[in-house]
Amino acid sequence: MIRATARARKPAERHSGEAMIALYLDMLAAERGAGANTLAAYGRDLTDFTAYLSGTRRTVATAGTEDLRAYLGDLARRGMTPATVARRLSAIRQLYRFLYAEGRRKDDPAAVLEGPKRTRPLPKTLSLGDVDRLLRTAAACDPKAPPQVQLRAARLACLVEMLYATGLRVSELVTLPMTAARQDARVIVVRGKGNKERLVPLNNAAKRATANYLALLAQSKNDAKSKWLFPSFGDSGHLPRQHLARELKALAVAAGLRASQVSPHVLRHAFASHLLHNGADLRVVQTLLGHADISTTQIYTHVLEERLKSLVRDLHPLAHE
Repeated sequence: MIRATARARKPAERHSGEAMIALYLDMLAAERGAGANTLAAYGRDLTDFTAYLSGTRRTVATAGTEDLRAYLGDLARRGMTPATVARRLSAIRQLYRFLYAEGRRKDDPAAVLEGPKRTRPLPKTLSLGDVDRLLRTAAACDPKAPPQVQLRAARLACLVEMLYATGLRVSELVTLPMTAARQDARVIVVRGKGNKERLVPLNNAAKRATANYLALLAQSKNDAKSKWLFPSFGDSGHLPRQHLARELKALAVAAGLRASQVSPHVLRHAFASHLLHNGADLRVVQTLLGHADISTTQIYTHVLEERLKSLVRDLHPLAHE
């Protein structure tokens, strides 16, 4: 493990910025179940921070609050958005909180820092009509097309139906195991962020699309024994999320939508927005999306506000006077 390796080094090396960051990332992986993408993102942010400190002859171990403020100012001068600066600051705060708790710093220089004020943009989403056009276009395939063309079309139709039916993150969708495709299953078990499992229900349309896709997959020369529901020939063994994103862009154009309108994450937002618009509880949507904190789900409160306004407008006895 990274922590054990770092502890085996010489005392001076153990207190270097790189070793401290390695310890922190090891803790995220071992104790909080952080995935590879999360660790890579934190690693990039903290590497940039240590590179800046080295230019000022400071290190993670010796930097003070003013050094951290100067770094945030440098990020702003580089033209980084408030959201990016806030993310970097969050990584730095968590690093120093960890080092203080572990006794590797006697103080926490990031504790008093305030992040940039920023408004949270409303998530991009699609109307019900747009989603319907997308699903109908995905389901349309020439029955006389070659088997491989039919298989690719059926896979895309299955992916789109499942995205909209479940609100899964794209990484969760492409790494679904083959066991998730049991025909009698009303729910699927999803392993999300932090290696946490949750149950997500499947609707009939998603079940039908999955059954059609699996029937064509069984007839093809693809490896039917793959452990993945959506196998591929890459190193990961499953369909890359970038590949799905490209196919969705092409599908959007075919459905008469702009390519920029559609992505896996936009369909996740559409899932949540349409549920709330039709009366779902915010806590239920939080569970389905796999959000650890309700504040993350609250980006959709604008949907609830619009729904409440429409209820008052349509149902209040004096609304039409």
